[in-house]
Amino acid sequence: MNTTRRSVLAAIGLSLLSASLPGIAQDKWPSKTITYVAAFPPGGNTDTLARLIAPKVGAALGQQVIVENRAGAGGSVGSAYVSRQPADGYTLLGGTISSHAINQSLYPNIGYDSVKSFEPVAMLGMIPNLILVRADSPYKTIQDLIAAAKAKKQITSGSPGSGTSPHMALELMKQSLGIDITHVPYKGGGPALQDLLGGQIDMMIETTIVGGPHIQQGKLRALAATSAARVPTMPNVPTIAESGAPGYDVQSWQAVFAPAGTPKPIVERLHNEIMKALSAPDMEERLSKMGLNNPKMSIEQFSKFQREEVAKWATVVKKGNIKVD
Repeated sequence: MNTTRRSVLAAIGLSLLSASLPGIAQDKWPSKTITYVAAFPPGGNTDTLARLIAPKVGAALGQQVIVENRAGAGGSVGSAYVSRQPADGYTLLGGTISSHAINQSLYPNIGYDSVKSFEPVAMLGMIPNLILVRADSPYKTIQDLIAAAKAKKQITSGSPGSGTSPHMALELMKQSLGIDITHVPYKGGGPALQDLLGGQIDMMIETTIVGGPHIQQGKLRALAATSAARVPTMPNVPTIAESGAPGYDVQSWQAVFAPAGTPKPIVERLHNEIMKALSAPDMEERLSKMGLNNPKMSIEQFSKFQREEVAKWATVVKKGNIKVD
């Protein structure tokens, strides 16, 4: 074999090897620690879910999954950070209805595109919200509240802050029913709840997790649920949809994303392991206690759902001319 022929064969061999390297590298994933960024502070639902899921997914993948909190601007800080990370499957993001649906149209410069900057990995769960009033409120039913609002009676509703999902649920409710209710933003759900209990505001929209204990203690009354279907644990509480606003459906949701361009086999593996973790008996019990309903969406279903959410909230923000500082 002459030197020229050997050189050509060697070049062909190197070319074939180089072409196969991405596949080889991908097959070895994961070969190091994976970082799961929770875009909200410690102790909240996003952080709690991340810390429940991380050990189970890590054990299934054979690598440690560590949780890192990067909170701020309704989840935008952590989301922007993850959007800039390598699309190699070693950085995940715990996002929500705020960070990956509402913020896109609410904030002019969030530093990422809710859809284009990420690969949807898994929907973790949804949490219904409730229209809450004090137990001694003159509004005994949702129809009482709607009638008062239509009669131009001033009604105040607190929220954890401008642009939060409870605030946006209120705006959609006002638009859907053709009523006016004064929004009162607080710096967190805790202060808003205390003012509701203390009589400084008339109502608030909050999750079943927050409202449930106060309802059981007889301090608050749930007038309606914001989800399309009634809350299983509160079958006597009607929905807003059946109270004059057909199609109304608002639930806070939690999900996992990866940077755009993350290889499909890696995204699918992560999706499968996360769904297995969520289906474990101990996890199902914990999620139930948190008030989370896991709709068990496929990646394609989740992607479609997110795009619909982005469009829905863009319409609400524009119609309500909603601005945040």
